[in-house]
Amino acid sequence: MLAVGTSGSTGEPKTVLLSASALVASARLTHARLGGPGTWLLALPTTHIAGIQVLVRSVVAGTEPGVMDLADGFRASGFAAAAREVLARPGRHYTALVPTQLSRLTATDGPGLAAVRAFDAVLIGGAATPPALLARARGLGVRVVTTYGMSETSGGCVYDGLPLDGVRVRLVDGRIEVRGPVLALGYRGGERFGEWFRTGDLGRIRPDGVLEVLGRADDVIISGGENIPPTLVERVLVAQRGVREACAVGLPDPEWGQVVAAAVVPEDPGDLPDPEALRAAVGLSIGRFAVPKRVIFVSELPLRGPGKVDRRAVFGTFG
Repeated sequence: MLAVGTSGSTGEPKTVLLSASALVASARLTHARLGGPGTWLLALPTTHIAGIQVLVRSVVAGTEPGVMDLADGFRASGFAAAAREVLARPGRHYTALVPTQLSRLTATDGPGLAAVRAFDAVLIGGAATPPALLARARGLGVRVVTTYGMSETSGGCVYDGLPLDGVRVRLVDGRIEVRGPVLALGYRGGERFGEWFRTGDLGRIRPDGVLEVLGRADDVIISGGENIPPTLVERVLVAQRGVREACAVGLPDPEWGQVVAAAVVPEDPGDLPDPEALRAAVGLSIGRFAVPKRVIFVSELPLRGPGKVDRRAVFGTFG
């Protein structure tokens, strides 16, 4: 049995109890979806499930993983150096990253981009990936596979919006629920999980059967009776010229209950996007009720866990 801590992004961190069978099932189902076992490059910390699963998949595949030194942070040059040894081995090659890492690798035409393009699949998870980043990476030839999952599901269990074989997903009152061989036993000191695990995420299933994750239920902004998933606001903002990242939160308001506020990371700190243009884009795409009443520019978004934005810290930046 393996005990893994959650990030605690929406409350007190918990310890998830994962059986060996759940971890192995996840690894085998991942390989089946990607086209078979291969050699993995570990570029994530092993204190979180995404990094642990790279090691589990390597054990299941019977291959020795490559390991990137993250002591001084993630750099494209370091990724390229670590990838060189992995890519020299025969067979298929895989790695797992968070969106921030993918953004750095695709920012310039250098060794990092050349290395990430050489992998047969690059799993992206840990946080919602901006559509513009996905489009750019895929346009550059990176074989990106988006993943959805958590410690409670042994990591990613939905790839490119479709559950792995043997995994089932349903929506109950808009909330995503998961079942299958990848589920954890439960939380340490708490009750064991049942057949279905009720996540804290909202979603919708498109007509083509693809699951679209709308964000945490606890993060929904309620303004004037309208429910606003911050993910929808963020997707519009990052699609605008000059915006690298964005985080939307709800601020208390005596009239509306909450109002939308957005922290935006610009592509160029010396050439900030027009706040009014950003607001107009949100209004046009979603509706006036979702327009950010406040827009601030920050150098970076605070993180909690691998690639996950700390919304409580962002909330604090508005005073």
